[in-house]
Amino acid sequence: MARIFERNKRVRFAHCDPAGIVFYPRYVELFNEVVEDWFADGLGVGFQDLHEVRRLGIPTVKLDVEYLTPSRYGDVLTFRLQVARIGNASVEVEIAAGVGDKDRVRARLKFVLADMDKLKGVPIDEFWRPKFAAYLKPGGEDLAAR
Repeated sequence: MARIFERNKRVRFAHCDPAGIVFYPRYVELFNEVVEDWFADGLGVGFQDLHEVRRLGIPTVKLDVEYLTPSRYGDVLTFRLQVARIGNASVEVEIAAGVGDKDRVRARLKFVLADMDKLKGVPIDEFWRPKFAAYLKPGGEDLAAR
């Protein structure tokens, strides 16, 4: 069974607009925090190691967000991340955030595993692929499994 990475985040004053609801681009920052937490706590490779030691980055190349219900200052949102697709050099993840079983926002983002010095994608190798595959959702796609 595929693992789901979960992280609770409290909506802070800094996330909100004058109406007291999350200003939509702040969700993108929260998604990035969740991905960073997933690398450190789910995959076992923190961003400091990823960037400074391995000289790899994961630039986002595609982002699709669906805003369902506003979130307010003080709400505690549960972010859930699963892998939807593992390509040759890219990974697509789906992130949903909500309270209880009610999603408030959903996103699908695609990042590329990239060499930071050459600024080019690198193949997802035998070190990375099983780490990502552990979070591959049912019905997800792994191009190496073809």
